[in-house]
This record gives sequence, C-alpha cells and structure tokens, in this order.
Amino acid sequence: MTFASQAAPPPKLAAPPSEPVHAHATAAVHAPSPGATATLIHDLRELFKVKVVGLVLVTGWGGYYLGSLQSGISSMQRGLLDALLGIGLVSAGAGALNQALERTTDARMKRTADRPLASGRFSLATGIAFGMGALALGSLWLLARTNLLTVSLALLTAFTYVAVYTPLKRVTSLATFIGAFPGAMGPMLGWTAARPHIEWPAVALFAILFVWQFPHFMSIAWLYREDYARAGIRMLPVVQPDGLSTVVEALFYAVLMIPVSLAPWRLGMAGASYAAIATVLGLVYLAYTIRFARILRARTEDESRMLARDLLKVSVLYLPLLFTTLMICAKG
Repeated sequence: MTFASQAAPPPKLAAPPSEPVHAHATAAVHAPSPGATATLIHDLRELFKVKVVGLVLVTGWGGYYLGSLQSGISSMQRGLLDALLGIGLVSAGAGALNQALERTTDARMKRTADRPLASGRFSLATGIAFGMGALALGSLWLLARTNLLTVSLALLTAFTYVAVYTPLKRVTSLATFIGAFPGAMGPMLGWTAARPHIEWPAVALFAILFVWQFPHFMSIAWLYREDYARAGIRMLPVVQPDGLSTVVEALFYAVLMIPVSLAPWRLGMAGASYAAIATVLGLVYLAYTIRFARILRARTEDESRMLARDLLKVSVLYLPLLFTTLMICAKG
C-alpha cells in the first residue's frame, strides 16, 4: 500500500492562543549550535599549537628557575608568570603564522588536513591577524615585564621559525637543522628573563634542547614520511627513503645527548645526583634510538611504525624528566 492511498489524517487542532508558538520558533532559530563553542576552542588550540607552546613553557620555566637561582632570587613567582605569558604569546603567534604559510601543504597531509586554516574554517586573513596579534602582544608584554634582550631573542626566534625554517622545509632536508635553533630557545628565553645576560649555563640548556630534537624529529619524520612526501616537504626520510641516513642522524645525536646533558653538572649548576640520573635517562634514550634502527630491516610497515612511535613516546618523556631532575638537583 502506498502512502498516497492511505486515508488522510484528521486535521490538527489549532494551538490555543496562549501557547507561545512563535517564541519557541524564535528560540530555535537563534539558539547557538551546541558544538560551535567547542569547535572554536579546538580550532584556536590548533592554530596556536598549544602542545608546542606547552613544551616551550616547560623549558622556559626551567631556564627562568635556574637563572633565578644563580641570581640568588628567593621569590620569583610574579616574574616567572610574566615571562611565561610573554614567551607563550610569542610562541603561539609564531605557530599561527607558520600555519598561515603552510595552509596548502597542511591540506595535503592527513595529520594536518583538519587544521583550521588548511580546512578553510579560518580564513588566511584571520590566521595572520591572530598570529600577528599574539606576536605583538607577547613582545610588548616581555618588553614591559622583562628586558630588551629577552624581547630581541623572542622576536629572532619567531622570525627564524616563520620566515626561514618554514619555507626552507620545501627546499632542503637541512631545514630540520635550521629549525632546531628556534626549537631550542625556550630555556634561553627563560634564563634571560631572569638574568639579562647570555651565559654558559644558558647555552648548556640551549644545547640540551637542540640535541634532543633530532631523534625526536627523525621518529616523527619516519612515522609520517608518506604525508611529508605528498606535501612536498623534504624531510630526510623523503629525500633518502631507505632510512639509513635517518637512523645515522638519530643515533649520532642520541649518543651526543649524554655528554651534553651532563654539561649543567660540569658547570656546577647541579650535583652528582643529577649527573647519575641524567646518564641513566640518556642511556634509555639511546637504547630506544638503537632499537629505532631496526626500521632498516623491519618486515612490515606496522613494525616500522611501531619502532618510530616508541622512540617518539620516549623522547617526549625524556625531556621533562631531565629538566625536572635538573631543577630538583640545582644548586644556587
């Protein structure tokens, strides 16, 4: 039986005059979408690369704390918050501008295609406005609350990341080396915010971040090498897909990580307990990097990805553990 052949339903009674029919309709039209706010918050988190900013703030906190100890400062909470707010805003602004430049390549990669600029949820003008706004606000805040050296280093870091590293990724695999410089500036910025001088202990903290990045980057590059190739980004596993150069670079820096992580002990920033724990952590990091080398003879893609993912997880744990140990064992 078709619906057309059914008997027509009885007519509905009109609603009583007192029932606010139009009020319900208006409320339905003007009620915000339940997920609109959540989507906006998610998009802003992605635009400003909140996870990356979090890592910068953790290392910046370490640099400020250790610099304050060298100055004999006993109360540092207000200055610390001022420094971290400015550093965080500059880092967030640089992340947004990076996405503005990479919106086309991001759209070609599965892991980044849903970013707000790549997906079109934010316009290019919106991304640039948010990025420049955060960058300007953070710079002015640092200028007012810290010192000119910290502002200069923060702006140099943002410039190198956005204007040098970002476009260079499509030209040469050496972009990873260039990008490690702005990536290592977090503790240096924290240190200069506490002590307006570039000193050897601050350089040691910078070196730790610089060297740490390479096994970390190589695991990411191998894990997402197909994505990078699709987007035309010349990461080392894309340029040399056999994986040998990727493994050699990761192993070189993992070995170097052990003596570099001991530099704070050699400079008198921390005692023997830090040296012992740092050595153990470095050996664990090296062991997982050696294990990562098995990608050269992995029998399946799943096995290869598992090895890269395990190194990535260990690298993410290693850095905060090392900095926490250094802060606990630090000497004034």
